[in-house]
Amino acid sequence: MDILPAIDLKDGKAVRLSKGLMESAKIYSDEPWQVAKKFEELGSKWLHIVDLNGAFKGSPANLEQIKKIRENCNLKIELGGGIRDEETIKMYIKLGVDRLILGSIAVKDPQFVKNMASRYPIAVGIDAKDGMVAVEGWAEVSNMKATELAKEFANAGVEAIICTDISKDGMLCGVNVEFTQSIALASKVDTIASGGVKDISDIVNCKNNGNVSGVIVGKAFYEGTIDLEEAFKVL
Repeated sequence: MDILPAIDLKDGKAVRLSKGLMESAKIYSDEPWQVAKKFEELGSKWLHIVDLNGAFKGSPANLEQIKKIRENCNLKIELGGGIRDEETIKMYIKLGVDRLILGSIAVKDPQFVKNMASRYPIAVGIDAKDGMVAVEGWAEVSNMKATELAKEFANAGVEAIICTDISKDGMLCGVNVEFTQSIALASKVDTIASGGVKDISDIVNCKNNGNVSGVIVGKAFYEGTIDLEEAFKVL
């Protein structure tokens, strides 16, 4: 299992939201690349980046900061937020991003995602509220069940599914392991848990569940409720 520390970008700064609400953004750093460097020093192999402005806009919106992060660390980077076409995927691959996360477009055009997964390293982002898929930076909740969307990508060549329980995201209230497990069982794809990590017990809980292949750590690091160095040792 991998631990993927997260940097959410809003207006060029590293922030965290509560339940995906942009107005809840709390700024943690004006220099996100320094945060990435810290993750690397603590022993991380991966970095999870979300371009929040891009997710709402539907196109890249924090490109300069993403370039700075790539230039200043050797971490594997997965990136999501506003990626809606192949040109954007190509641009990020050229920039040195290791894996692209397709979210909203996965709901609207699953065939596009499958096509891209045959050519590029792709993860599917499934964000849900009460089990229903949310899109457009979580601003809209669709009428599709998250597990149904997950089934769509079984045997589709995607590298991973990143599933987020929006109700827990940024709330430091514990990971929804059952939800993550349901996505993993529906898709048979490596599934990464996101949203709600509070402390080391969440890492242990995910590790002890054979269906969870990774866990994203965000606010718990920024608020100091988890020791990432210790978390990496647990693995």
